[in-house]
Amino acid sequence: MDSPQFWKLIEEARSQVPTPDHGDSVVERATALLALRPVQEIVAVQRILGSLMADSYRAPLWGAAYVINGGCSDDGFDYFRGWLITQGRETFERVIADPDALAGLPAVRAYARDGLDIECEDALGLAWYAHRAATGEDLPGEPSTCRLPELDPDWDFDFEDGDELGRRLPRLAKLYAD
Repeated sequence: MDSPQFWKLIEEARSQVPTPDHGDSVVERATALLALRPVQEIVAVQRILGSLMADSYRAPLWGAAYVINGGCSDDGFDYFRGWLITQGRETFERVIADPDALAGLPAVRAYARDGLDIECEDALGLAWYAHRAATGEDLPGEPSTCRLPELDPDWDFDFEDGDELGRRLPRLAKLYAD
């Protein structure tokens, strides 16, 4: 499995669930679909997920997650990016390029209205769950550890500074204004 095939899997899963904005529903369906594929493809998904996590490890996106979730730890940022992966390639790439674009997503607007955090920890275990379902065994090898890039030094400020976050992410700040 390669990256385009992975994204096709995510889109297929999204098309088969009643609430595609809900990451856990997408992961559950993607797990079932992936478990039907050859084991080497399931294993490849773990590498793809690691690559996507590295690609999305960006300070502006972390700032956006901080605004949306009212704070964002290291793990919380991982889970937020897991949710972002479940939203499909087009959304993932658009938001990586412009995190403030999250404010225009209907799902984000609904989560904001309802006061809900955005996260999907299960997305990070997609290959593990599929491998277990397909073989009854754990995914072989050690847990994936990807080399994360350095965060943008221009974003090296305290995310508690709401004025600065508002200046940099104006649409999200407006959406999540108290």
